[in-house]
Amino acid sequence: MNGVHDMGGMHGFGPVRPEPNEPRFHAPWERRVLALTLAMGATGRWNIDMTRAARESIAPARYLAATYYEIWYEGLCRLLVAQGLATADELRDGRLRTPPAPDFCPLAATEANARLAAGSPTARTTSTAARFAVGDTVRAQAMNPTRHTRLPRYCRGKRGTIVAAHGAHVFADAHASGQGEAPQWLYTVSFDARELWGDDTTASSVRVDCWESYLEKA
Repeated sequence: MNGVHDMGGMHGFGPVRPEPNEPRFHAPWERRVLALTLAMGATGRWNIDMTRAARESIAPARYLAATYYEIWYEGLCRLLVAQGLATADELRDGRLRTPPAPDFCPLAATEANARLAAGSPTARTTSTAARFAVGDTVRAQAMNPTRHTRLPRYCRGKRGTIVAAHGAHVFADAHASGQGEAPQWLYTVSFDARELWGDDTTASSVRVDCWESYLEKA
C-alpha cells in the first residue's frame, strides 16, 4: 500500500529530535491503549499484520496529525468494528448496546507477562528451496499494491545484495489480508544508499528484510 505511513526517505518532515529521558508513556491513556491492544490481540480475532494494515487505512491527514498511540487506538477501533465486537456508536460514547461475543477469551492480567515473554515467533518450516543465496545480486520488485506490504517504497526497483538468509517466515502481505500464513523465504538485502537516493545522501547503505516474492534476479 502506498500510504503516508511509508515515510522512509521522505523529505519535509524536519529532523528527528529524540526527547531526552523520554518516558515510556506521556499520559495514562497511552498505557491503557497499549494494554487494550495487547489484550485484544491475545484473543486471536486478528494477527499482528492485520493490526498494521488497520493503522495504514487511517486517512492521510488524520494519520500525519495523530500521535503514536492515537494511531494505535484508531487502528484497534477499526478492527473491533470490522470483527463485529463493537459498533461505532459504542466506541463513541462507551455504552454497550450489543451482547458480548459468546466465544470471547480474555487475557488475564496474571498471564500477560508470560504471554509477552513467549512472543509470537514467525519462523516456519518449508520444503521449498531458497531461490537466492548470500552474495547474490537482486532487484526489489517495482510494485505498487493496494494491500498491505512490508516492502518499503524507497527500495522498489532498486538493486541490492543478499547478506543473510533467515529461512521461511510468515508472509506478512498474505497474513494481513486473511489469506493464511503462506510462509516464504526471508532475506536481508543490503542496498547502497546511492542506489536508493543518488548522490544526495550521507548514508552508506540500508539493510531491508525482504520476502522472496519481493525479489528478482538482477
